[in-house]
Amino acid sequence: MLMHLKMLLYNKSFMWLMFFVNLLGTIYGYIWYEGQLSVTEAKFLMFVPDSPTASLFFTIALLGWLLKKNWKLIEALALITLVKYGLWAVVMNIWTYLETGGIGWMGWMLVASHFAMALQAVLYIPFYRFKLGHILMAAIWTLHNDVIDYVFGQMPTYRSLSDYANNIGYFTFWLSIACILLAISIYQRRSNHIS
Repeated sequence: MLMHLKMLLYNKSFMWLMFFVNLLGTIYGYIWYEGQLSVTEAKFLMFVPDSPTASLFFTIALLGWLLKKNWKLIEALALITLVKYGLWAVVMNIWTYLETGGIGWMGWMLVASHFAMALQAVLYIPFYRFKLGHILMAAIWTLHNDVIDYVFGQMPTYRSLSDYANNIGYFTFWLSIACILLAISIYQRRSNHIS
């Protein structure tokens, strides 16, 4: 079963399909943020659409693998941010459901699509070739983004959870740390395997 899954995931035709699905999802994600971006100061624009930027990193990484290239910084950014924002959106939407009693079909679509984002980042672990320097740069980007979101108030808006902004910021910081540690552990496992 696992062998069949790997054969499917690593098949070039399937990877092209994943590339186009992620590209379309990325475009849709930026459109979804249109309302928030329209009222965002220019200096914060690139830090606001968290999930689409994460899927953009993964889309670029996929293109690299299809071209038999490893764009290592992009791979580190893809892994860390895709797992982070994939899981973050799942938690926020389920928390919204618990708080309000409903999130509608759009909320459940966001849960499913963001869980798939995190899952695909993990399923393609054998393709990552980043090193510690790339992880460090991706960690700086990720933690800086948390500061922009929770210190400068640019986080995605979940009106029903606005009373919990401090708790969400705290959770997000530790989720970032966990995702950075995941990248370090992948690097260390690969280094130990090679040596």
